[in-house]
Amino acid sequence: MREPVSEKLTPAGLRPDPLQEQVRVLEMRPLSDDLIFPFQGNEPRAAEQYRIIRTKLLLHPRPLRIVGVSSPQVGDGKSLTALNVAGALALKLDQSVLLVDGDFRRASLAEMLGVSVTPGLANVLAGECSWTEAVGRLDRIPNLYFLPAGQRPEHPAELYDSPAWPELCADLRRHFRSIIVDMPPVGMVADYDLIQAACDAMVLVVRPDHTNRTLCLKALEAIPPEKLAGVVVNVAPVWFLTRRSSHGYVYYAGSNRDAGTVGSSSG
Repeated sequence: MREPVSEKLTPAGLRPDPLQEQVRVLEMRPLSDDLIFPFQGNEPRAAEQYRIIRTKLLLHPRPLRIVGVSSPQVGDGKSLTALNVAGALALKLDQSVLLVDGDFRRASLAEMLGVSVTPGLANVLAGECSWTEAVGRLDRIPNLYFLPAGQRPEHPAELYDSPAWPELCADLRRHFRSIIVDMPPVGMVADYDLIQAACDAMVLVVRPDHTNRTLCLKALEAIPPEKLAGVVVNVAPVWFLTRRSSHGYVYYAGSNRDAGTVGSSSG
């Protein structure tokens, strides 16, 4: 028999949001990539880096409720980073985390997770369904909710450039502790600026072996300084300071295909 919502408490003493109880459960397929949610010991070094990113976001001087994740160009790894940052946040028992696929033109998160892309954000913004009908709770991570992109609209920017987008963000703020939005690359399409305007902070993802330096500098200049929470260096090579200690204890183990920590935006 299902427990009454009023009797269910998290270890932190927080009552779950009643609307969260109404959403569907998304059954994830077996993951083929060890770097998707690397928190079960399969990629410990990568997992630790995502926990560092989580800590920096949670300890930020300002409350960061909606965090956008973007990159200078396609292929830098922003979607995987957004997915794993949301997963790391959801590991905390007092966090209800919503992952949003806001990249209508190249939506990829639903495929990574093995769930349906519809209904999703585009359907909500078009007035075809409510967000509680589009959001789903991932079955393997109880605190993590997912809002897929939905059916690709013919004119993506028009959906964001409407009252529906800021109204949805205001509503979601009332029901989730943290919201991570996977966004289009910085400045490539109008969607980016419209999404960024609703975010409290931005995280920029770059790849040393891939990101164009000029585009990277332009992206850093385009993000308002007060919103730049930091930069994630993705697919970073193993650093010499991660070698084994003299006592034989390995702080970081596993492959070198991992995310770097979020660097300070002030220096």
